[in-house]
Amino acid sequence: MGRWLRIGVPVVAALGVAAAPLLITDTFLLKVFTYVGINVLVVVGLALLFGYAGQISLGHAAFLGLGAYTCAFMTVQLHAPWLLAFACAGIVAALGGLLLALPSLNLSGHYLAMATLAFGELATLAFREGSAVTGGVNGLTGIPFPSIGPFELRSAAAIYWLVWGVAGLAVLIAANLTAMRPGRAMRALHGSELGAAASGVDVVGVKVRVFVLSAAMAGLAGALYASAVGFISPSLYTLQASVGFLAMAVVGGTGSLAGPIVAAALLTLVGYLDALIPGLPRATSELIQTYEPDMYGLAIILVVLFAPGGIGSMWRRWRGAGEAR
Repeated sequence: MGRWLRIGVPVVAALGVAAAPLLITDTFLLKVFTYVGINVLVVVGLALLFGYAGQISLGHAAFLGLGAYTCAFMTVQLHAPWLLAFACAGIVAALGGLLLALPSLNLSGHYLAMATLAFGELATLAFREGSAVTGGVNGLTGIPFPSIGPFELRSAAAIYWLVWGVAGLAVLIAANLTAMRPGRAMRALHGSELGAAASGVDVVGVKVRVFVLSAAMAGLAGALYASAVGFISPSLYTLQASVGFLAMAVVGGTGSLAGPIVAAALLTLVGYLDALIPGLPRATSELIQTYEPDMYGLAIILVVLFAPGGIGSMWRRWRGAGEAR
């Protein structure tokens, strides 16, 4: 039974995600699930950084912004092909991750958190003040839909499949990494830097590589969001957004990819309960949206107090019970 759980659940989940546009006729609801896919892409990278390597980031929204503004500027101002802009979004975000990782190599714990927080705030300031490129506080509008060669993906279903295709590829890459030597090195780093170094792990190399990979995934997610929505502004890439992504990783749990993916889906959908629950009073929906950041904070506190391993730990216990039967 354990083998069926390990293989069957992901396969069923993947088939369900792929078939969603065939079953959902509500365009707005399909867009909501597209946003879930974008957040899953960000959180998979953050799960590698936080959940496996034990590195905290409070500035991940900045990488999302770097990717979004790169894609928007290249497609709107330079009229570059979308695929080129999309690739450059990941590269620019990765360079941002490298820029942050190198001076932070000797930092850990709350010192690293403060460094990433400062990076995020500086990036938000740059998005706001660099009006020649970013449009300033008004942001950028008219960002074209994704296109692959002559084919422009205008429909909600096509964008949904594109986003989840990229997210699925990221999950596969992350799953392979965690199952191989890089994953063991990240877990060793999470346990103890000194212990990892004594075991022959290239601590500096692992830190830099996981930071760069995580930032690149966030940058690609930013490019997808910009192209899907057609508008971006600095208000989307604030500390609040970074804390939201970190909450998804914490609630999802360490040493797991499935947990953060589930947490990203659940916490993203909290803000769109009115689309999921027909007849939900507007006042209730607005109340939930107003207190959404507080709910994220409460979720982190509850997980730390009552389920330190998060959803991933609960999944492992459930799967272990299934294998024992």
